[in-house]
Amino acid sequence: MNFRTTRAEIDVDALSANANWVRQQIGTGKLLGIVKADGYGHGVGAVCDVLAPCVDAFGVGFTDEALALRDAHTSSDKPVLILEGCQSIAELGVAAENNFWVVIHSLYQLELLEQAKLARPLCVWLKIDTGMHRLGLELAAVESFLVRLQKCNNVADTVLMSHLANADSGMPLNHYQRQQFEQIKRQHSGFQFSLHNSAALLNPQLRGEIGENDWVRAGLLLYGVNPSAVTEVQSELKPVMSLKAPIIAIHELKKGDSVGYGSSWIAEKPSRIATVAIGYADGYPRQCGNGTPTAVCNKIAPVVGRVSMDMITIDITDIPEACVGDDVELWGARIDVREVANYADTISWHLLTGTSVRVPRVMIDQSNDLK
Repeated sequence: MNFRTTRAEIDVDALSANANWVRQQIGTGKLLGIVKADGYGHGVGAVCDVLAPCVDAFGVGFTDEALALRDAHTSSDKPVLILEGCQSIAELGVAAENNFWVVIHSLYQLELLEQAKLARPLCVWLKIDTGMHRLGLELAAVESFLVRLQKCNNVADTVLMSHLANADSGMPLNHYQRQQFEQIKRQHSGFQFSLHNSAALLNPQLRGEIGENDWVRAGLLLYGVNPSAVTEVQSELKPVMSLKAPIIAIHELKKGDSVGYGSSWIAEKPSRIATVAIGYADGYPRQCGNGTPTAVCNKIAPVVGRVSMDMITIDITDIPEACVGDDVELWGARIDVREVANYADTISWHLLTGTSVRVPRVMIDQSNDLK
């Protein structure tokens, strides 16, 4: 039982609508739903239950996340891709036993795969470095890796993939990376491929043609947030997470009174200040300073004073109807998480995945009832 009503509401209908919208954008392409970091902070089991009818497979960061997904989501047998791949023969064995797909991005991983004795062969996604220089083999090594994979009894299928460094912008590197990957596709036309992530799907510089042999790795779009700085589609998307917390106190301040640690906000006039039960221990960023928007009674109320561990304070001087017990939206349908991220000098991915475990995820069904 939770007495504290601070919560992250997860809109099931919005999640489903976003997934169907992404599906429409990719045509005959295949959709890999990225649910790493506990479904981008939304709760991986519930997220996968909703996404399963819309996606062809799921993607997670590492093997522990794949196992957690299977434990939390048992209603389908959708494949699960481990994006970091496996770091030991024992881990490869777990992947084979659970029929996970694995990324191979280095010679070390290829050698492990060749040495392993597995219960069944694996679907391998071979990651190629086209310019991001984080994971992946050099272009010159692709041919030799493919020869070895084709000879390896532990390999059932192979997908060729790469990752874009600047898909959310118009950086010149985008053109180079796309050219490199298109060359790979021409040279190895018999394979399936994956280059597009959420931002690339929206970027005219990168989108190109998506065919039946292409996998799109969609993450942030599924959760109703536009990752692109070059294409505005927010009106097509529905925010899935609404972070809410109650007002627990209201104070009337005189001109010159200060609020919170460090007295970082001083009232310039008589003001009405509400204390809200959420803080940086809940994942609300401490960097959110004076002026960061929140919403109460469907009106904007700015943060005033410093964010503390369990509480924030907001100015409700112009919202006389606000009272103790009213919900405040920190981000969601009314407050764009991207705007909050800008105030915190971070990104929306950080805020969603950083919502802490002490904030319950509450699923909202089609009738807007709580589950």
